[in-house]
Amino acid sequence: MTEVYLNSKFVGTVDSAQDYIDQFKGERRKGSITSNANIYHDEKADEIRIESSKGRAVRPLIVIKDGVSSLTEAHLKQLEKGEITWSDLIQQGVIEYLDTAEEENSLVAIVEDDITPEHTHLEISPMDMLGLTTSLVPYGNFNQSTRLNAGSKNQKQAIGFYATNYAVRMDTDVNLLHYPQKSIVNTMMHEISNYQNHPVGQNITVAVLSYEGYNMEDAVIINKSSIERGLGRSSYFRPSVAEELRYAGGLIDEICIPDKEVKGYKSERDYRYLEKDGIIYSEAKVTEGDVIIGKTSPPRFLSSLDEYNLASSTRRESSVAVRHGEKGIIDFILLTENEEGNKLIQVRVREQRIPEVGDKFTSRHGQKGVVGLIIPQTDMPFSSSGTNPDILFSPQGIPSRMTISHLIELVGGKVGALGGRYIDGTTFDAEPEKALRKELLAMGFRENGTETLYNGHTGEKFKAKIFIGNMYYLKLKHMVANKLHSRARGPIQLLTRQPTEGRAKEGGLRLGEMEKDTFVAHGASLLLKERFDSDKTKVPVCEQCGIIAVHDEFKNKSYCPICGDNVEITNVELAYAFKLILDEFKSLCVYPKLQLKNKY
Repeated sequence: MTEVYLNSKFVGTVDSAQDYIDQFKGERRKGSITSNANIYHDEKADEIRIESSKGRAVRPLIVIKDGVSSLTEAHLKQLEKGEITWSDLIQQGVIEYLDTAEEENSLVAIVEDDITPEHTHLEISPMDMLGLTTSLVPYGNFNQSTRLNAGSKNQKQAIGFYATNYAVRMDTDVNLLHYPQKSIVNTMMHEISNYQNHPVGQNITVAVLSYEGYNMEDAVIINKSSIERGLGRSSYFRPSVAEELRYAGGLIDEICIPDKEVKGYKSERDYRYLEKDGIIYSEAKVTEGDVIIGKTSPPRFLSSLDEYNLASSTRRESSVAVRHGEKGIIDFILLTENEEGNKLIQVRVREQRIPEVGDKFTSRHGQKGVVGLIIPQTDMPFSSSGTNPDILFSPQGIPSRMTISHLIELVGGKVGALGGRYIDGTTFDAEPEKALRKELLAMGFRENGTETLYNGHTGEKFKAKIFIGNMYYLKLKHMVANKLHSRARGPIQLLTRQPTEGRAKEGGLRLGEMEKDTFVAHGASLLLKERFDSDKTKVPVCEQCGIIAVHDEFKNKSYCPICGDNVEITNVELAYAFKLILDEFKSLCVYPKLQLKNKY
């Protein structure tokens, strides 16, 4: 007797497991049982598990009966004419949804030619096993799996043309490529997804070549003239928001140019771009610290006593300024209301981003790298026809990563560019590489994609033939302008008195034990003196009991909270974080006694 479980609950037993499963599947294909139900026979445990719960990953497959696909030519013609739909195919039992468990009892054929009597299902298309962005990678079946995943991820981070109404949208932080192009080497998914309406890259000439050592470790070298012609040029948009909030007691924020009496008034120079209404004008060039929206707020902590105090009636400054490390041009100003009906102002800043050393570029095959050097066109290698590559890609990235599709795309892109046509690179169903090579040979080029290149500095011919072709390259949103970060002095945290954390807060760069070792190994150990005292502080310590003493600024004298006045108290230099842990020990009733010794 085989036990049957429905959604993990025992419901009964059956005599013949196989007969029961066949009957269940037959009824499901007729439509008597919901198509969302799946059945799985665990032969080891001799259990049948039926699942109809939500949240399972299911996928559609064509049913195979007696070694023949259920989807016939008649079905395909009816689909083309629009006489039947997807739902009809499911109701007729031609297509069914399998979850991961039921797939364990099935044998799925990739293509129709693979079908044997043992097969139970057929893939609708082999590309079906991939997601949308993964199926945009051309020649994906020639790629190593991890790189295919990376190629999929990289396309999601690429800068492109994300929406046609970008000019009237207020998105959080957005990049827009100025000259997006449709790729020469496409897949079927490019047509299905209307990719030409939202492309994210550009077709460029790539040479696989080590040059001057600036493209080692995955870096790429870019042709300066290509950048000047618009390669990878983009705009970065970032909005700032201010609203007039209402507070208890009828008080309200006010958007205006703050008066000099206001608490926290900056300087006249900071408010120079504001118009009479307290909002900046369009197309103003701003840098960090410049006020975009002037705003004052009522004083905090209002109480009955404060009402008699004249000083408390001063409003405080709460303007919105350009963030630390940012600059740009005021692009768009929106005046509207929030849910409560209060005034809401949004100001968008635009900044042109021209590729620079440190910006990240990638192909669609997970071959990402940062710009290592920008070389003038005169110093770039050139072919016998005078063609300069736009990007020099390091050959070291290919053998270990096994991204053969990267190389095939270079040949395919070359054929497409010379032949003036798009190349079909659909995964499992692409134009064969042999045909591309044959076509390239017919055009008068070497069939293996290599060419004779000349040294840009000396004009000498390179001894080796260089692999060169056309490729779809993407600029990623990870730009050095958003990440570059350093600090000398700046704000500190209230609790630990150490520098704040993060680029947005003007934070410091943390230097730990391992970073210390690199300085020592470098022979710069004296640097550590200034690196490890970000929270240096002087603390009075009682020499008798070893507890931190108190210094009375008003009377200008120190005393011990335990021993009183008549003891020796010495100022000791230590990290404020250490003083903090001593306080925490005291709160746990642990006595942290400091025993002082003379330095000399």
